[in-house]
Amino acid sequence: MPLFYLMILALVQGVTEFLPISSSGHLILLPNLTGMADQGQAIDVAVHVGTLGAVILYFWHDVREAAVGTPRMLTGRTDTPGSRLAFLLLVATIPVIIAGLILKITGLNDLMRSTAVIGWTMLVFGILLYWADKTGPEIKEDHDWNLPDAIKMGLWQAVALIPGTSRSGITITAARMLGYTRQDGAKLAMLMSIPTILASGTLLGLEVASEANAALMRDAAIGAAFAFVAAFGALALMMRLLKSVSFTPYVIYRVILGLILLGIAYTG
Repeated sequence: MPLFYLMILALVQGVTEFLPISSSGHLILLPNLTGMADQGQAIDVAVHVGTLGAVILYFWHDVREAAVGTPRMLTGRTDTPGSRLAFLLLVATIPVIIAGLILKITGLNDLMRSTAVIGWTMLVFGILLYWADKTGPEIKEDHDWNLPDAIKMGLWQAVALIPGTSRSGITITAARMLGYTRQDGAKLAMLMSIPTILASGTLLGLEVASEANAALMRDAAIGAAFAFVAAFGALALMMRLLKSVSFTPYVIYRVILGLILLGIAYTG
């Protein structure tokens, strides 16, 4: 793969993974709109590994706490902050794993990778985010996260398997509907991404392991590195801006892009 295209791909993935504008939608659109060949699953796995590293590093304190609490959680005890967080993250991840397996077995995931689908999801779920952000109260913080909320956010996260929805966007939307502050809702959405990316990356990684060669490994390493840097920067910027800025700028971007894509899909 040409180095320039690989860098663009990694930067797009890194910047869009944690912003509520859909990384998968942009990754699908990139080859569709540029005429370049699809990057393939191996590169998809690599850039996701890069973004995974970024969110783990940014939220290292919470990740470490959940990791330390996981053995306790596995014994059925959730009486510490770490074991409780690990349990809630596990519960929130189950719906997307089940939905992902269903889509893969039925082949529906390939049918949804179209410009029209991404255009509609960009538009509809962007408007939904705006509504939730404007009407949702800010009465809960991350330490208020409980089992019912984890289940609800997990179910919404499964909807993000439709390209263009945005995993971070839909979970932030759910968090705002449930009354979490912008910053803490975004934090929970980012923490939920860790087991989700791990699960999807492992599945895809097993599929492409047999295709590995020196050139592909080199491209994967470059892609992961650029995605890591871009993702960490975008995540840090968003969390900082949420102290004073709403999600409206992301909504505007989604609506404009959605309308453009719908125009391309129905007139092209």
